[in-house]
Amino acid sequence: MQGKSGWERQREEEAKEEARRKREEKNRGKKQKRGKMVEVKRVVEEWEIWDKEEEAAKSEVEARKLVPEKFHKWIKVFGKKQSERMPIRKV
Repeated sequence: MQGKSGWERQREEEAKEEARRKREEKNRGKKQKRGKMVEVKRVVEEWEIWDKEEEAAKSEVEARKLVPEKFHKWIKVFGKKQSERMPIRKV
């Protein structure tokens, strides 16, 4: 017998094609999961930024209530985060 018959070769080719298709589907699924994780991380980072901005705005509003009007042009210095920071010493 010389080689494989036509239907045997066709069956092998179909099996190879099916295996290739399954690998592509598996890889596509992995890429979608990675994309979702990246998106979730981005949303979490945005929320953290919004929380910081909201906190800064609240502290600024509270500072405006407590600080006399003539010092309002330096209001950021009176915010919670800035007031906790020690200025750099100048020699």
